[in-house]
Order: sequence, then C-alpha cells, then structure tokens
Amino acid sequence: MKTVDLPPFLSRPQPFQGTVLGIALACLIAACAVLGRFALEGVLPAGYPFLTFFPAAIITSFLCGTAAGTLCALLCGLAAWYWFIPPDGFSLDRQSAFALGFYVFIVAVDIVLIHLMTRAMRRLEAEKRVSNALAEQQRTMFEELQHRVANNMAFVASLLNMSRRRLAADPAAAPAILDDARNRIETMARIHRRLHDPNQVDLPVRSYLQDLCADVVETSGLSGVRCAVDVPEMTFDIRRLTTISMLVSEVVTNSLKHGYPDGRGGQITVSLRRLDDGQAELTIADDGVGLPATPDDAVPGHGLGNRIVEALAKQLKGSVSRQSNPGLATRIVFPL
Repeated sequence: MKTVDLPPFLSRPQPFQGTVLGIALACLIAACAVLGRFALEGVLPAGYPFLTFFPAAIITSFLCGTAAGTLCALLCGLAAWYWFIPPDGFSLDRQSAFALGFYVFIVAVDIVLIHLMTRAMRRLEAEKRVSNALAEQQRTMFEELQHRVANNMAFVASLLNMSRRRLAADPAAAPAILDDARNRIETMARIHRRLHDPNQVDLPVRSYLQDLCADVVETSGLSGVRCAVDVPEMTFDIRRLTTISMLVSEVVTNSLKHGYPDGRGGQITVSLRRLDDGQAELTIADDGVGLPATPDDAVPGHGLGNRIVEALAKQLKGSVSRQSNPGLATRIVFPL
C-alpha cells in the first residue's frame, strides 16, 4: 500500500489556531496591512482602499484559523472605513456602504474557502495516518506470517527427524510412529486455525486454553478425564501464544496417553501465574499413574513428547522441570 505525503507547509495547517498567539498575530498582521496601505497612499490611484487588507485576511485565516482571520478582516475593514473610504471617519453614504459590502463579501468568501480547504487537509492528513498505520500493520503481519511459517516448517522437520530415528530403532512400529507424527501435525494445524479464527481474536487466554484443552480431551476419546484451567488475566502476542498452546496441547496429550491407562478417569490441571522476578510459570499437572519406572525412551512416544516440550520451552527462553508424586506435574518457567 503506497501513501503520498503532503508537502511540509500543508501537513500542519493553521499552527496558531485557537491560541492567544494566534489572536496577537492577527492583530499584528492587521497593523502591518494598515501601515502598508498608508505607505502606498499617493502611489496608487484612487479606488484601492482594500489592496493590502485582502491578503492580510487570507494569510491570517490560513495561519490562525477562521476566528483570527475574521478578527483581522474586521480590524482591516474598520481601518479602511475610517481612513481610506471617503468621506473620512466612520461616515456612511451609498458609495461607502457599497464598498464596505463588497469588502465583506470578498473576505467572507476567502475565509470560508480557506476554512473548507483546511478541513479537507485535516481529513487528508488523518486518512494518510490511517493508511500508513494499515500499511505498517500489513507489513508486520506479513513478516510475522513468514517467521511463523518458517518456525512451523522447522518444527515439522524436527518432528519427522525424531520419528525417523524411532523408525530406525523399531521398524515394526512404523504405523504407530507415523500416526503419532500425523496427529501432532494435525494438532498444530488446529491450534493455528483456532488462533486465526476471527471469533477468537478477543477471547481471554483462560477461555482460549479451556477450549483448547477440551478439544484435546475430546479428540483422545477419554470421557473420564476432565481438564481444569486456572489462568489470570494475561495477554501474549500471537507468536508466544502459539508456542504456549502447543506446549499445553503436547503435555496434555502425553498425560492422556500415558497417565490414564485402562480407561481410568482423573483430572488434568493447567495453571499459569506470574512470578515476582518478571517471569511466568506454566504448570500442567495430572493425577494419573505418574512417570514410569523405566526410562522415558523405553515408553513408545513418551521420550519424543518430552523432547518436543523441551524444544518448545526453548522458544519461550524457558526451562522445564517435572515432578511425579503421584501423577505428573510439568512446569515451564519463562520470562514475560
């Protein structure tokens, strides 16, 4: 989107409008116009009483606004009536009345035209600012989209690399490994669709995470597991909210897969709170069976999920800790 800048002398019309300085400037310009007209006395032929007064009213209206321009025109008109329209003094006959009427008509038209012009310039300036803001927003959104797409592609590539290593270690588990990778990519796609849903734009983080967790639990098919979300009023930019959403989705998915075997029920709690040192703590805790006695890597998909969580935490410049006593609590501490 291309915008056109106004010339500098038009971009800020009527700089003295509505100020004491503007009124003083109107009086000064009127005085200069009177002095100029006196200086031209004897040089000009008869019949030019308003020669210096028209420009004075126009300049004042442009610089100081309609009120100051009207004041300057009034002062100049009185000066012309007293000194330059015969008979001298505030005498009024048919000819002087016609001359004053002509003056009033001309300066009124000038002031009205300048007023309309400055209003149009102000509207144009406001539209220019809006256009510049929209252009900047469009540029930022495009750069953000490029960055997000690049991050997502890198995440998918890392996920496929980890799946490839699992396939090399256990070729017989290929269908399960591919299904696992597909499910994670589909989850990431759902998160992005949810974040870019116009109905979700103004949704609080708590409500957004509640809907996300409900979606993950429903997809798992475990009807006996509930998910509770405890999040204060907080806001994040779209990039950090995307990462937090993927973290919550991954940890909740891991809890559903490994924490509740044989269809047992329970509750998963997602909480987010501010810490005193300018950091935040995201905790996803379940009341399931907890960590297995065997190493994580010996449980299919469990070690991969932990590595994904650690990679996402690094995107937030945070750290991950886990505690099982009983169930499993995963804590991610990251700077706000």
